Amino acid sequence: MADLPSQEALLVLAERVGRLAQHRGLQITTAESCTGGGVAQLITAISGSSEWFESGYVTYSNAAKQRMLGVCAGTLERHGAVSAEVVREMVAGACRDSGAALGVAISGVAGPGGGSAEKPVGTVWLGWGDAAAQEAELHRLDGDRAAVRLQAVALALEGLAARLAVRG
Repeated sequence: MADLPSQEALLVLAERVGRLAQHRGLQITTAESCTGGGVAQLITAISGSSEWFESGYVTYSNAAKQRMLGVCAGTLERHGAVSAEVVREMVAGACRDSGAALGVAISGVAGPGGGSAEKPVGTVWLGWGDAAAQEAELHRLDGDRAAVRLQAVALALEGLAARLAVRG
């Protein structure tokens, strides 16, 4: 199993996201499923995050993904909640609803149950983007439920920092 990020390392990463977002004058949003608000919790642990963090959505059920983020029922039926298509729709919906310029979405199988041959425990999709354009990445993470969730939070923050660093 990979070394897990410490709480201190995650806070440093969240601070970096904040500095970059503030420098760019952008608002950020999160749309989380398997991480249960872990990214938003780290962001709001940063003093002054209200300057650059707009909102966080915890949409654990498919119904919540549809109701709060506008994820299409057909997308969920065709691809399942843990898919590139769903995280793209989640991040688009979060940005559309909140008005944020950049968002991250996470949906995965944290375990210990819920996995399948196609989507085993540790399968996590992350999406980044805005209301108009999104991208998604698949990760296969190791460890127990807590480890999978922690790694997903770190990947979400790293992805936000990377995308903010290249924005002009």
